[in-house]
Order: sequence, then structure tokens, then C-alpha cells
Amino acid sequence: MDTQTYLDYMRSGGRVEGGSQLHQKMYELSQRALQITAELNNSYHTAEEVRALFAKLINKPVDESFAMFPPFYSDCGQNITVGKGVFINSGCSFQDQGGIDIGDGALIGHNVVLATLNHDIDPRKRGSTIPATITIGNNVWIGSNATVLAGVTIGDGAVVAAGAVVTKDVAPNTIVGGVPAKFIKTIELED
Repeated sequence: MDTQTYLDYMRSGGRVEGGSQLHQKMYELSQRALQITAELNNSYHTAEEVRALFAKLINKPVDESFAMFPPFYSDCGQNITVGKGVFINSGCSFQDQGGIDIGDGALIGHNVVLATLNHDIDPRKRGSTIPATITIGNNVWIGSNATVLAGVTIGDGAVVAAGAVVTKDVAPNTIVGGVPAKFIKTIELED
């Protein structure tokens, strides 16, 4: 199976049975990601070098306005897309097998976890995974230590408070917080 076919299948929400050909491809891609993130995380790199290593990880060009402070962790890498002006702070973990799309101007705080996979609830099938894409809109701010779960969309301009666990979609220009994250208020935009 080629990588693009696998990535498309994962973004479609297709189930991956433990031990299957798809599961083997998942493992292969995770080993590639571990190798690149080890290089990224284990010595100092200039901003340009960080961008180059991140582009290698996601296997796509990265805009020169992208910035990240390592360490950074990923279980696939190739199912991440990032817009312009994105900043990812240190300690983030992106479980991107199911797909992660980050819009322009998004700010991702320290130690944020983006988790796109769930395991089957049936203990006899627990080795199977079910992917769902996470979509982060333009100009979103995700605070430190927040976790965003599989299938969540965060609307443009939204803020996720530090430490929140986001289990449901977040409306544009709103603030959510808590465990699980709940609506706190609407952001009043100045003219």
C-alpha cells in the first residue's frame, strides 16, 4: 500500500484492525516519524532548520512564517497540514494518523496534545483504531496543556483555555475551557 492511499483512507475515517496491512503501514510511518523527530529534538537547530525538518516530517512545503520550538512529537507526521503564520510551542504531541489541519495564524501552546485516534470500546477489538480528523481554524489559540480529541473542529478565532479537554466542536470566536471543555464566552470583535 502506498502512503497517499493510506493517508486518504485514514482521513475518510476507515477503521484499522490490529495486525492488518493498514496496521503495518501505520507502524512503518510511525518509525519514519520517530526518526525525524529524534533528529529535530536532540540538538539545537536554527529556525530555518526547524522548518526544514518539520517539512520533511509532514512531507510538504512549510511557509517561511511557520515557527516551532522543539521538542515536538508525532506518530505519523505526513497527515499534518499547516497554514501560514502558525506557531507550535515546545512539548506538543500530535497523533496525526487520522489527519490534523491547522489554519493560518494558529497558536498552539506548550504541551498541547492533538489525538486523532480512538480504540474500539469492545475489549476483544481494542487493538483496532478509529481515526477522525482534527481541524483547527484560522487565528485559533490553544492554551498550554490542552487536549483536543479525534474529530473535533475548532472554529476561526476561537480560544481553548489552558488544560482544557476538547471533546466537541468549538464555535468560531468563542472561548472554551474545562474538562470536558464547555463554552465560556463569545469573543467580542473590535472594529
